[in-house]
Amino acid sequence: MTEMEKLNRFTRRPFTEEEVYRFDVVLCDNDIDRDLERFSDEALGQMQGLFVGKTGIFDHDLRSGGQTARIYDTEVVREDGRRTRDGRPYVSLKAKAYMVRTEDNQALIREIEGGIKKEVSVSCAAGRHVCSVCGADRRETACGHVPGRSYGDTLCCTVLDDIRDAYEWSFVAVPAQVQAGVTKHCSAKEDTMDGTKGQEALLAEVEQMLREDVLAMCGREGAVSKALVMAAGRMGLEELMAFRKALRDERAGVPEVQLADVDTAQTDFRMPGA
Repeated sequence: MTEMEKLNRFTRRPFTEEEVYRFDVVLCDNDIDRDLERFSDEALGQMQGLFVGKTGIFDHDLRSGGQTARIYDTEVVREDGRRTRDGRPYVSLKAKAYMVRTEDNQALIREIEGGIKKEVSVSCAAGRHVCSVCGADRRETACGHVPGRSYGDTLCCTVLDDIRDAYEWSFVAVPAQVQAGVTKHCSAKEDTMDGTKGQEALLAEVEQMLREDVLAMCGREGAVSKALVMAAGRMGLEELMAFRKALRDERAGVPEVQLADVDTAQTDFRMPGA
């Protein structure tokens, strides 16, 4: 099954690659977090299936107006040579998420691309809260071991296990798990979760980002603005770079962008001196 086939399981109609924005997220891992808790390796495997289809929101606000993205695939990843805070092999739960491109979420997409919106936190139900030292369920037994304190070679923490349900994942300012967050953008030419991205995919991603910036600078009102928008939609990477520079120069009082034979059906765009 292709990435878009997996994604379209959650849509009312088949969407194309150009209609959606896809990105990877580290939802959680098995390392000890800021709250001195960690997920067991088994818990990560349980959440792998539970988080497929779950919605992404902001700050765990459960109102429907905050829904911004949805997970369409997950994977438990083991990184060779990497260790947790207490020396165990590091394991994480990664997800692939998508949002439908709209005029309203272009700013959010740019913030994700720029690393501003990055950190995430998950909400789930754990059936057991286990002491890492003695194995007692803390909700049933007061074992006396203090999280954060070492007992011999064992650092005490609470191990979350037996995951019963997954509710949502949220963009937050400070996540409990240090490593949780957006890892990279998924382009049209990239269907694997291993982080490999070819030059063609990178150029396509840069071109799209430039086009979005140019369209935002052009505006939407008036015949000239509409003509500029149409022209930008047909430009390649080099043309977009030149156009973007010209628009910035115009705003700064440097030579203006010039249009010859402006028409809403066919626009002949020319740079100063062309």
